[in-house]
Amino acid sequence: MTDLVAAPGSDTAKTEVVPETLSGALGTGQLPPGEQPVEWAPREPAPRKKRVGLWVGIGAGVVVLGAAAASMVLIAPGTSVAGIQVGGLTPGMAAETISARLAETEITLTGMGDDVVVTGADLGASVDATTLAEQAFADRPLWNVGQWGADPIPATITLDTETAESALRAAVPTSFSDATDATVVFDAASGTYTVTPAESGTGIDVASLSDAFVEAIGDGKSDLEFSGDPTEALPEISTEDAQATAGELNTMLSTIGFYVGEERTVPVAPTVAATWLSVENVDGALVIEADPAAIQKTVDGLAAAVDRAPVNATNVVNSSGDVLRELTGGQAGRTVGDTSSVADDFAAQLAEGNANFALSVTETPFETTGLVRRAEVDLSEQRAYFFENDKLVNSWYISSGRAGHETETGHFTIRAHVRIQDMVGEDYVTKDVPWVTYFNGNQAFHGTYWHSNYGNVMSHGCVNMPISAAKWVYEWAPDGVEVWVHN
Repeated sequence: MTDLVAAPGSDTAKTEVVPETLSGALGTGQLPPGEQPVEWAPREPAPRKKRVGLWVGIGAGVVVLGAAAASMVLIAPGTSVAGIQVGGLTPGMAAETISARLAETEITLTGMGDDVVVTGADLGASVDATTLAEQAFADRPLWNVGQWGADPIPATITLDTETAESALRAAVPTSFSDATDATVVFDAASGTYTVTPAESGTGIDVASLSDAFVEAIGDGKSDLEFSGDPTEALPEISTEDAQATAGELNTMLSTIGFYVGEERTVPVAPTVAATWLSVENVDGALVIEADPAAIQKTVDGLAAAVDRAPVNATNVVNSSGDVLRELTGGQAGRTVGDTSSVADDFAAQLAEGNANFALSVTETPFETTGLVRRAEVDLSEQRAYFFENDKLVNSWYISSGRAGHETETGHFTIRAHVRIQDMVGEDYVTKDVPWVTYFNGNQAFHGTYWHSNYGNVMSHGCVNMPISAAKWVYEWAPDGVEVWVHN
């Protein structure tokens, strides 16, 4: 049998006859009789054969080293990120593959007659491809055989709402009509905040489209269909949202002002408060804001409205000091404190829904004066005297009880007041007696219209006085004033 072999180190191929035992063919290892081996080239010396083995070993080593190097830079086979295959890729290539799949995925908008195609890039599709690719390589390198074909790595894919809506409006403008947000405005006529209702519009639901897009990517698809027909587009600010905000504002208007304790010392009119307050749409929610500069105009007048001098109290008292009547209520003086930060502080408070601002004041206590009032009836002089802190303040001639109806002597206290009444005795009835001030049983000071003989005994036991004098006593002497009747 004849084989062709390449002789290492030779420029020409040489042929030699190899015994069949050496060539693997049939035979006993002996040449046929008379046949001599034919040699086209001398056989290679034995040492030269070792060189062939060396070359083969070097080639295998290169292959092994290359595979090992790849295992250190590539992602394990079968790895997918959100349905996108990245196995066998470097992290950089994987990131590009992920981004490209999102950008190039086509969405066919159906239902409008002529279908319209937009891409993920048109809709602002995005994902953190670099981080996901690095995670895939970190968790599932090629050398980690146990991670080959592992479960997909989840990813958060989003569509930019503004970009998507802009692209969809351009693609299918007939499917869009703008919704109208509800608004809150101040009505000066009623002094309250009122609501303008919201109105729905139409559009393509970007949230539902985003869900369909993510599902298609997860299923390994590079295209999908989605209805481009108009659906209801709700306003950002609903009528209910606006009504809730208006209700909060109107509640604030009912109590808004600057307070000292529980006293609403400086009320703020609704029309003024409305110049402080505004309602803003912040990320789809109504937010109450207040303007410190507008509030400052009222703050500048706080001192004039709040500051006051103390008002001393004056009471009618008896000889023991018990208060019988308050003539003048005491009132502490006060001075408003530092107001440099009030406008800013109140603005922040109003934004939180609190319209009652507590002022810091310094108080000056009031003093109390007691007036000891007493009455004295001198039967021998037929005269009544009235004292305040032992100083005579008024005196009149009177008519006390005549014989058989004497006015009793002693120390008494005024016990009751009757504006007008009929007086009835065993032998008399006197109608419409005015300004009656009782001090001893049924004996009293009262006005007298049926005689003017004062200075002489005339009555059935009471102290008859001119009507004007009786009225003065009625008003001057409260219950508890001491009365001394003597001769």
